[in-house]
Amino acid sequence: MMLQVPQVLTGDQVADLRALIDAAPWVDGNVTSGFQAALAKNNQQLPQAGEAARAAGATILAALERHPLFVSAALPHRVLPPLFNRYGEGQGFGDHIDNAIRRDPNTGASLRTDLSATLFLSEPEDYDGGELVVDDLYGSHVVKLAAGDMILYPASSLHHVTPITRGTRTASVFWIQSLVRDDAKRALLLDMDVAIQRVSRTAGPADAAVLSLTGTYHNLLRMWAEV
Repeated sequence: MMLQVPQVLTGDQVADLRALIDAAPWVDGNVTSGFQAALAKNNQQLPQAGEAARAAGATILAALERHPLFVSAALPHRVLPPLFNRYGEGQGFGDHIDNAIRRDPNTGASLRTDLSATLFLSEPEDYDGGELVVDDLYGSHVVKLAAGDMILYPASSLHHVTPITRGTRTASVFWIQSLVRDDAKRALLLDMDVAIQRVSRTAGPADAAVLSLTGTYHNLLRMWAEV
């Protein structure tokens, strides 16, 4: 399941975050790459241990906690601290699949990467190229979103970032271990949650059908969740 999550950050939040990270020193993006990614990756990255990355990452994590669509779709168990990357002219990231296991740099704990997320921090008109292209059974999906919007997709997907031909693309990327490992089950739970909310708005939260559907949702979550 691929899902666009709109307005994770407001325009003001994007502007404040960009002012913070743009003023910080950047390094070669391969400092956090595995063997496969290093062969395909050509970008810059904000050092994870730096104050700018930590502060900007905290802003994003706080925004995600308040975003109902993200919570409903991802059912997050743990979220890795966000990374920040940028691509200038001629830079891109070839086909790759994200590592299945990543280590939290703050705690040392291992995390299973069920979901990948890209939060765009540049407006689409500010650069040419730089599209995120995600492949699945239904073909290739080209993603280029407004600053503050995010795309969520299975971390098992083959994907790449096309080379930049003009301007600079800045984004944050991070990974989520979900309470529900299976992507199809997460998609069903999201569909049910959205339906419950719609019925609740028209029939009221105390309606018998709403209560029954809500109970079924939680029983499925109880059956499928890993904690």
